[in-house]
Amino acid sequence: MRHLIRSAALAVAAGALLFAGGVVARTQMTTTPFDVRAGTYVLDSEHGKITWSVDHLGLSTYYGQFVNVAAELTLDPANPANSRLTATVPLTDVDSNSDGLDSHLQTADFFDAANHPTATFVATSIVLDQEDPTEAEVNGELTLRGVTRPVTLDVEFNAAGMFRGQYKVGFDGEATIRRSEFGISYALPAVGDEVELHIEGEFVLQPAG
Repeated sequence: MRHLIRSAALAVAAGALLFAGGVVARTQMTTTPFDVRAGTYVLDSEHGKITWSVDHLGLSTYYGQFVNVAAELTLDPANPANSRLTATVPLTDVDSNSDGLDSHLQTADFFDAANHPTATFVATSIVLDQEDPTEAEVNGELTLRGVTRPVTLDVEFNAAGMFRGQYKVGFDGEATIRRSEFGISYALPAVGDEVELHIEGEFVLQPAG
């Protein structure tokens, strides 16, 4: 019985320490975008992914993800228009929860990954919402299958601060593209033309110099 009581007490104590650590971590965070540190940030690939969704035969909305995304962000909170963002998406690192579909997506019916293994996004302007500075439009150019088209991301700033010895900043983003504009017309219109993208990312501040 004493052993059980001692184990329970240790578990409660450990939980309290973890909770306290979480509280400390949260108190080190800011949700005010103008308080974020300026500098160059690199995406933490373990906490950065793109979830896509598309209509499937009118029966369901089909979801998948791109992982191992690489991105660099130059952030100037005092003058957000001076900020810059570039991202590279490895099209071979797609997870649709179907091995057959993952393989099919690599073919010329879709990504033609043998000739175009990556997609890239380069921001051309960043415009803050005048009423809510945690929201912004990130306008840029998306290149997919060798075709470049303008795309706008609706981005929301979440928080920034120290976590496990790293200064990080986090965002969510949304965008809609038409795959036919990038030469992907396979199975239209049975499989939808509009592809919804949800982007989530935590960026790590890099040492100056």
